[in-house]
Amino acid sequence: MAKWTSFPFAGDYNFNAESVKGTWARLHAGDLEPLPQDPQLLQAWAHFHNGDFYKSMRLGLDMGLVGLNVANKAACVYATYLEQQEATRLALFVEVAERAGTQIKQQPDNVNAYYWRAYALGRYSQGISVAKALAQGLGTRVKTDLEHVIQQQPTHPDAHIALGTFHAEVIDKVGELIGAMAYGAHKATGLTLFQQALKFNMESAIGMIEYAHAMLMLDGDAVVHEATHLYQLAARAKPIDAMERLDVEMAKAELED
Repeated sequence: MAKWTSFPFAGDYNFNAESVKGTWARLHAGDLEPLPQDPQLLQAWAHFHNGDFYKSMRLGLDMGLVGLNVANKAACVYATYLEQQEATRLALFVEVAERAGTQIKQQPDNVNAYYWRAYALGRYSQGISVAKALAQGLGTRVKTDLEHVIQQQPTHPDAHIALGTFHAEVIDKVGELIGAMAYGAHKATGLTLFQQALKFNMESAIGMIEYAHAMLMLDGDAVVHEATHLYQLAARAKPIDAMERLDVEMAKAELED
């Protein structure tokens, strides 16, 4: 495997298994991942929260089925924010989707297995173009998985964000009429999903960023002021770990553009 790009703020976060356990509810306010008791799994999560995404993925994979959620999250976050080569990014998302699919067969009640499959397929779809992904049926798969997550965990903030993004991107590409008829995508539903996500997790910088993106896709210049305000709020958020730091830095970059 090609060498992974380093987290640019290495050393800023210094979690260990014990501190991860003590801060779990805050660290996982977005994905509602259940608190593990296995010290090795907690260490894999510590690597993740410190920005050592490759170590986190490798340790998670070495643990087998029990470590797949941390491995898949590490790979997805790394691919989304840090990987420079598009082919490598897409390959990582495909690997996550395949691993999560196998995981679902063995752990059908593991809610975040469905979430990470949907997330990986959603990011892959963005990489190959949403229009092409819709033609391949990936949009329906993403939507089905995310709706399953929300059915099982109605207050799962990150699933609300991802499903809101689905609605916005489909409408942006094919329009409201075809979006509704062919894919079950609705503007009001998408915007409501973001509002719910931020109600469940008010500190979510990525929720604010994706909500702003969706608003601009759906309503353009008419909502620039509101979208900019969301980017400003996200840029001022206080990140607790490496992933949130990457979200905040993304918000700052959006404001600079």
